[in-house]
Amino acid sequence: MIPRGLALLHLLLVLSSASASASELPPAAAVRVGVVLDLTSEAGRKSLSCVSMALDDFYSAHANSSRRVHLFVGDTRGDVVAAAHAAVKCSSTEQCELCECVAPEDLIRNNRVQAIIGPLTSAEAEFIAYLGKHTLTPILALAPISAALTPLVAPFFLHTAPIYSSQAELTAAILDKFRWRKAILVYEDSPYGAGILPELVYALQGYNTFITDRVALPIDAAENYLDKVVYSLKENSTRVFIVHMLPDLAARFFRQASVADMMSDGYVWIATASFGSAVDSYGPDRIDNMQGVVTFRPYVQSTDRIMNFTVRFKDKFQMENPGIQEVPNPSLLLLWAYDTAWSLAAAINRNRVSSSTPGRTLLGAVLNTTFDGLAGRFTLVNGQLQLSTYEVVNIIGKGARTVGFWTPESGIFKNLKANNEKGLKQILWPGDLATAPRGWDVSSTGSPLCVIVPSRHGFDQLVKVSYNPTNISFIVTGYCIDVFDALMKNLPYLVAYQYVSSAESSPFHNISTYDSILNLVYEKKADAVVGDTTISTDRMNKVAFTMPYTDTGLSMIVVLKKDSSRSMWIFLQPLTRTLWITSLAFFFLTGFVVWAIEHRINPEFRGTPWQQFGIIFYFAFSTLVFSHKEKLESNLSRLVVIVWVFVVLILTSSYTASLTSMLTFQRFQPTVTSVQDLLRNGHFVGYQRGSAVKYWLEEMGFHKKNLLGYDTVEEYAEALQMGSGNGGVSAIFDENPYLKIFLSKHCEGYTMVGPTYRLGGFGFAFPIGSPMVHEISKAIMTPGVQEEMVRIERKWFGDPGACASSSGGINSSRLVFSNFSGLFLISGLTSGLALLISLSIFVYQKRDELRAEASRTRSMSLQSLHTWLERLRSTKHRELPIINRQEGEYEMDGYGSSQLQGDA
Repeated sequence: MIPRGLALLHLLLVLSSASASASELPPAAAVRVGVVLDLTSEAGRKSLSCVSMALDDFYSAHANSSRRVHLFVGDTRGDVVAAAHAAVKCSSTEQCELCECVAPEDLIRNNRVQAIIGPLTSAEAEFIAYLGKHTLTPILALAPISAALTPLVAPFFLHTAPIYSSQAELTAAILDKFRWRKAILVYEDSPYGAGILPELVYALQGYNTFITDRVALPIDAAENYLDKVVYSLKENSTRVFIVHMLPDLAARFFRQASVADMMSDGYVWIATASFGSAVDSYGPDRIDNMQGVVTFRPYVQSTDRIMNFTVRFKDKFQMENPGIQEVPNPSLLLLWAYDTAWSLAAAINRNRVSSSTPGRTLLGAVLNTTFDGLAGRFTLVNGQLQLSTYEVVNIIGKGARTVGFWTPESGIFKNLKANNEKGLKQILWPGDLATAPRGWDVSSTGSPLCVIVPSRHGFDQLVKVSYNPTNISFIVTGYCIDVFDALMKNLPYLVAYQYVSSAESSPFHNISTYDSILNLVYEKKADAVVGDTTISTDRMNKVAFTMPYTDTGLSMIVVLKKDSSRSMWIFLQPLTRTLWITSLAFFFLTGFVVWAIEHRINPEFRGTPWQQFGIIFYFAFSTLVFSHKEKLESNLSRLVVIVWVFVVLILTSSYTASLTSMLTFQRFQPTVTSVQDLLRNGHFVGYQRGSAVKYWLEEMGFHKKNLLGYDTVEEYAEALQMGSGNGGVSAIFDENPYLKIFLSKHCEGYTMVGPTYRLGGFGFAFPIGSPMVHEISKAIMTPGVQEEMVRIERKWFGDPGACASSSGGINSSRLVFSNFSGLFLISGLTSGLALLISLSIFVYQKRDELRAEASRTRSMSLQSLHTWLERLRSTKHRELPIINRQEGEYEMDGYGSSQLQGDA
């Protein structure tokens, strides 16, 4: 960029000169228009040819135009300062009929141009945009610009080529399509290049994708500088690169990447739209260095008009530049240059420029100009050319092949005619691979991963490192090692790795603590740490952990003591309180149902209210020992009693067995039941020496003097047996995997009690940003791998239920309601159904009397129903059955007579 002071000085000069001539009009037949281009570059010369072709074509089609564009060409020579100050002399007849070459600053100050077309670089465009703002001169720019250059900042700046404002979203969509979560951004060091950073970061966040590194390249970077950058990128494990730079720099960068063998298997190159728009203009030598690159560009439909323009452009440019042997097809940028000149000529032709405000008048005329150009519909909204569809292309062979399209509304789809077919067509990636690369490599050098295994004493079931004197090597075994091997075998690709011990005779013999071992990964001296490594917040600041592959918790182990106490209320313990209450409720329910059914037909269930209540209570509980003597007359009551007796039989049998177990077997109780007991009594507690458990115990409130560290399982057991009062401890705190090992060796006499505090668990450590973390975490969640991990756990820790079964006396075998809920449900349904059927039969038998009562009272109210039932009850008591004990007959007046055989 031009120095701030120099820019301000130049603005003052321009403003002072422009103010004197703002009211002057150019000749009526000629409207002065400036063109600012770098004529030392091929792109600048091609753009000027397209501008002159557009004017020639327009005035051939509009021969009667009263006003014509007269071009004044300013050569920037690719320098921002030169764009404002340098004077260039050239022959106007070399370029076009209506061209005149002048110094760029003279376009406004001396030649009083009313509009400027160009330039092609973002730095030049940004500077000239502010000149246009202060001199009220419309600037029709073709350069890619940053999003910061808005109409509010530069109202006279019109961007007549697409600004690619949505290419960040398209880039993020492509990365997400192939599930690449990390990428490296390589961009040119310019306002345009850096402008994509905030947009790309924001877009990638929506897809959980991240830019792990970014590299800015100077626009004029030399070949040796590009070499250094390329080889530094090659050392990174990330293999997905986003290239955001202008075509010339991008072509040189891809050439150096090809020399470094980075256009081969495993690499992914995604180039943004400024590169994609120029792909068709590259020669075969450049295309060869870009095989497999995926890029995108604004979609322009191929038409006969474009084909005709291509032929004419090649002939014209070849004539103007005889030194060029072969002219490639024009890029999309040249189509927009053509449409830009056409739009300006059309606006001048339709609108007479006002003498007082020529700049504002011409600005409004261009904004209102709409036509079908070479590149599609030309429409400016808020000073920017509208763009809705991108074409995704794959560079393969001699050019670019379309593999899909993208719009903000529909996303990525294969064909324009059927945008509901999502995805992309087959892409050939670098190395002619048809399968999309995974986007990263486990090792930047290609050598096996260096996996550090901590060497320790004690808890060999987790990790054990032993020295093999035969071949002078280390042998690593254990639960953690077997789990890691199983996970690596289940990855969808082969990963080579080798275990390196932290033992004294290894290259890392000075490493003693787990934190220092993890520092090796942080310092990139090792690729991973595999072992009983606990995940913690402090460690996550240095390395990345996979998801835990063990139980994530901190618990305590205490000694069991015999419970010799016998309570006088032990007979209540076999059943829980809920089961006792439910059983009593069903006793009364069954007695009531039997009484309700038998009361009407069986004299043994009649009498005074207290006698009937006694019968209900006695009959229900007599079924408990099957001693009820009342003879049942109804089959419904018999069904209820049969079901209830079955329930009582099972309930009493289970109660007897549970009570016998409680009275016979020796019961055990833990010596300590809670952390609060330990804290309140000031007991000593143990932990594993060198672990983070000591820190957690201090956070719980334990004093340092009450914490004793141990190394092995045997030391744990000895300290627990000694007890807190004899130089030992009352409890051992450790993570669940270590406690499982302890219980697998010392199952009898110990138990795990108290709450489990959620901690990080064990995880495998990798460098931050390593894709192996995500891959291994996914493998841990695979059902097949989880089954394998269960088998590995049994191999090293034994059957997890063995210890629980041997110490079953800890928990009493109490019976709960859920054990008998099905039986109670059957009994309740049977009783309710029997009561409902009995009531229905009674109402049916008395239907005539009920109907008569209703007719007498003309309505069946609750009061009349109650009166009728009372009358019926008194009648029943008066008509007691006459018993003939000799003949065994019941004569029942009012009910008919029936012969019932049985005891009198």
